[in-house]
Parts: sequence; C-alpha cells; structure tokens
Amino acid sequence: SQANSTNESPTTTDIIKELHLRNALVGLNVVTVLLRQQILTLMSIASVNFSSMICYSILGPFFPKEAVKKGASQTVIGLIFGCYALCNLMGSLVLGKYIVQIGAKFMLISGLFVSSVCTILFGLLDKVPDGATFIILCIIIRSVDAVGFSAAMTSSFAVSAKVFPNNIATVLGSLEIFTGLGLILGPPIGGWLYQSFGYEVPFMALGCFLFLMVPFNMYILPSFAADPSKDSFFRLFTHLKIVLICFAIFTLSSGLGFLDATLSIYAIDTFDLSPGYVGLLLLGLSLTYCLASPLLGIISDRFPSTRPWFMVLGGLFTATGFWFLGPVPILQIKSQLWLVVFMLGIIGFSLSMTAIPTFPEILDCAYENGFEEGLSTLGLVSGLFGAVWSFGMFCGPTLGGFITQQLSFEWAASIQGGLAFLAVCIIIILYSVFHYNKSLRH
Repeated sequence: SQANSTNESPTTTDIIKELHLRNALVGLNVVTVLLRQQILTLMSIASVNFSSMICYSILGPFFPKEAVKKGASQTVIGLIFGCYALCNLMGSLVLGKYIVQIGAKFMLISGLFVSSVCTILFGLLDKVPDGATFIILCIIIRSVDAVGFSAAMTSSFAVSAKVFPNNIATVLGSLEIFTGLGLILGPPIGGWLYQSFGYEVPFMALGCFLFLMVPFNMYILPSFAADPSKDSFFRLFTHLKIVLICFAIFTLSSGLGFLDATLSIYAIDTFDLSPGYVGLLLLGLSLTYCLASPLLGIISDRFPSTRPWFMVLGGLFTATGFWFLGPVPILQIKSQLWLVVFMLGIIGFSLSMTAIPTFPEILDCAYENGFEEGLSTLGLVSGLFGAVWSFGMFCGPTLGGFITQQLSFEWAASIQGGLAFLAVCIIIILYSVFHYNKSLRH
C-alpha cells in the first residue's frame, strides 16, 4: 500500500510480504473451519450417544417383569433382548461396508429417526394380546430398532475417528461420558416413569426426545465425502490380532447383555426391590464407566503401550466382578445388596478399561497391514466393532437367560466371569507372541 501511495512499483519484498499475509489469513480460515467442524461433530455425536443410550437402557428395570406378565419366559425375554443385538450385528456389517456410498450424515440421521419411531411403537405393546402376539411384535420392533441404532452408532464411530485421527481414544473416551449418562439416566427415569404413569409413558417420552435429535443433527452435523474402498471385513479377519481383540470385545458386551436380561428379575426376587430401585442399582455400573472412560482414553492415546495392559487388567476386574456378583455358588457366600452394588461398580470400571483401547488397536493393526487411511476403512472398523459388540449382546441375554432358567443367576454370572478370564489369557498369549516375533525381526 505504501508503494501504491507514492506511485512506485511494488518491490519483490512487498510482494513476498503480501503473499505471506494472504497465506496466513488462508491458514487461519482453514484452522477456523476445522475447529468449527470438530466442535459441531462433537456436539452431534454426543447427542447421538446420549439420546440413543437413554432410549436403549430404559427397558432394564421394568420390561422383564412386564414381559413375564404377558406370558414370556426367562429364555424368551433373553431372546427379545438378544434379537436386538443380532440385527444390530447384521446392520453394522452391511452399513459399515457401504458407509461411503450411503453417506455418513444420512446414515446417522435416518438411524435416529427409525429408532425414535420404534421406541414409541414399543410403548404401545401393552395393548396387544398376551402370549405369541406380544412376543412376535416385541421381536419385530426391536429388530427394526436395532438396524436404526446400528446405522447411528456405526456412523458416529467412523465420523469421530475421521475428524480426530490423532486422538481417537481420547475423543471416544470423552464421548463415552454421554453414553454413560444415557445408561445412567435411562434406568432410573424409565423406572420412575413406569411406576408413576405406567408402561407407555417411558417409551413415549424418550422416543419423542430421540425424535427431536433428528432435526438437531440435520442442522449441525457436517457432511463428509470419501471414495469407496476395495477392502473388506474378510481381510480384517485374516489378521489374528484383530480376531482375538474381537473376542475380548465379545466378552464385554455379552456380560452387559446378560445383566440387561437377568439382573432386574434377580434383584426384585432376591432383595424385594421395586423397578425404580433396580434402576438406581444399575447406576453402580454406568456411573463408574462414565467417569473412568475419559481419563483412560487420554492415557491410551498418550501412551499406546499401555493398551494391552488396560485390556488385561480390565478383563481380570471384569471376571472378578461377575464371580462375586452372584457370588459363585462354590464359595458359599450369601448374596447381599451392598456386594451386588460394589461388584457392578467394579464391572463398570473394568468395561471402560478394556473397551476404550480396543477400537484404536484394531485401527492401528488395519493401517499397519495396508488398509487405506480414510472414511471407508473407518467404516469397516466401526462396523466390525459394532457387529462383534452386537454378537456379544445377542449371546449374553439368550444364553445367560437360558442358563439362569436352567440353573441359577449365580451360575450364569460365574460363566460370564469365566469368559472374561479366558479373554485375558488369550490377550496375554497374543501380545507375548507378537512382541517375541517383533524382537526376532529386529
């Protein structure tokens, strides 16, 4: 500007200074756009995690007892919970593979819409006849709801990892606060609304709340473009490390599914608790998970070498929690309410310790073996994680419900603890062999 005011030609120095200034302004604009995208993505995924989980978790305190009144056995109740996970599994695999073609934003929003409608419909099931009609409609609505839930959660995992590639565990751990809040608030709110207003109101209220998240996310969630990948789930499963980490994920989710289907009936029958108090009982599980996840995510990102240790210690704590939840019949320890609450807290903490490192570990393994860095691979890993988690959520309630009906809650919980301990042994062997082979190569 000085050169122009004195009618002189701009010097090379003036031109370079102006280019630097323009580049700085462009860089500042890029940073501003990225920060805005990250903040909006965090808000969107947090709302999805919270609203989806609060609607998912309201069933625990009162639905099993209500289903018994409608003619369902403990095994059938386990099947109703389990079919949700089975359809979630299939939905996660398909949607994770085609996330690029469908679009991450559209997948997330449509998933929320389907889940909200199904939650409201589930609240009308007390009007249908008892027996087979009630059971079949429960399974159909829960199955469709599961596909919607898998769409929302698969997309949210992939989008989070896409926007925060260098802090995946930290972000996922922080977002688990909202997952935990949904799990924390769902049971007591659902139990209180059920006690105060009956079966329909919990589903109507929370289904409408979930429906409000649809326009909210349409407005704030950025769009993401990417090219399809030629990689597949089969290629992921050709790596032993990924398969064995998936087994650890399976043991975690099967334990949670088992508790969903059996704990409320056990607590009501053993301690004569109301559905509202059963909802408060589940706080011991959700609160510790919610509080521990952010810190464990930060440590996992800053010190990646701690991830195997987290999975081992978490598995040991999970096994201990389930063994003393009953407790194991051979110990001949009388079941007490304070012990159940304490063990649920141990299980909640151990779940976060084991679950948080698994996603970045699978992703790192995929990248190390030649998978492209981008939304397509993130979709595959998200779909795989969701599918394995869902498979555990299917086996936990169905097999757990069957074992509880044939033997007892105490023996079923003991078997869940045994699965967690088996996962610990496998992880120790896996990482010992992996580091031994690595040292030989060097």
